[in-house]
Amino acid sequence: QVQLVESGGGLVQPGGSLRLSCVASGSIFSIYFMGWYRQAPGKERELVAAFPSSGVTNYADSVKGRFTISRDIAKNTVYLQMDSLKPEDSAVYYCFATVQGTGRLIQGHWGQGTQVTVSS
Repeated sequence: QVQLVESGGGLVQPGGSLRLSCVASGSIFSIYFMGWYRQAPGKERELVAAFPSSGVTNYADSVKGRFTISRDIAKNTVYLQMDSLKPEDSAVYYCFATVQGTGRLIQGHWGQGTQVTVSS
């Protein structure tokens, strides 16, 4: 089994910063993709930032220049540094990873989500 555990969410004022972390653990042989999605009330879940195995990151247009995704491959961890936060960034943020388990099966996994609220 593979588990993804996020941390780092919370309440922040507009213009502030937060750093999210997501650690993958369990029966992991290799991780191909790690990324962050978010879902606001009444909206569909959307991709925020992606860090595939190629190392070429990509971002949603709405967060470019403000958010930075990074990975620590040795620690099976992905981070999302969020700066210049806006109220419209408020959402539940989910970590997603494409993992090849020790049984060589490749599957996608979601974390439980962490709430980010940007408000004065």
